[in-house]
Amino acid sequence: MENATESPPLPSSSTAEDRVLVERAQAGDTRAFDELVRKYTTKLYGLVYNMTSNREDTADLLQEIFAKAYRSVKRFQGKSSFYTWIYSISVNMTLNFLKKRGRYAKISLDDVDNGIQNDPEFIKITTAQRDTVREVNIHELQKRLNDAMAKLSDDHRAVVTLYDIQGHQHNEISKMLGVSEGTIRSRLFYAHRLLQTYLEDLVK
Repeated sequence: MENATESPPLPSSSTAEDRVLVERAQAGDTRAFDELVRKYTTKLYGLVYNMTSNREDTADLLQEIFAKAYRSVKRFQGKSSFYTWIYSISVNMTLNFLKKRGRYAKISLDDVDNGIQNDPEFIKITTAQRDTVREVNIHELQKRLNDAMAKLSDDHRAVVTLYDIQGHQHNEISKMLGVSEGTIRSRLFYAHRLLQTYLEDLVK
């Protein structure tokens, strides 16, 4: 089952390791770039899948993301970590894909692999009363989470995915999306309020 997992900030040792691999890739070492691909495939899969809710779209997008990163790696100047850089590419390409596909991404209620609805951290942050939520019929909760997420714009869904599911901090998301931290906080506030509104009658 393809469940989403949190992606906490990577330790400095990993950042230093990335820097070496990037330098090798910039010098033409394809094996170094392959190592970066292996390192980040799982993390990026969780990110893209939570935004698209479609396994085939996620697989296709990952190929395009890594292809673009490979073409652009020589222009990477190290002003941010490779981790932030590749996430930024991933988010922007996925948002562009969603906008082309339509304003809202459809989520199948029959998709048992839906990472968003099955992710315990997501359920935790979208409800203020965790103990009560545990008593709610999980199928009904999944339906309501489906509906609530579908109401969010692509931009709002992106920040919810990055912050609540992937575990990034406001400053990281700001760099990834190229907007101010204030904008990130504003989008999260709006998205959280909408999600909680959709769930509040379930936890009374």
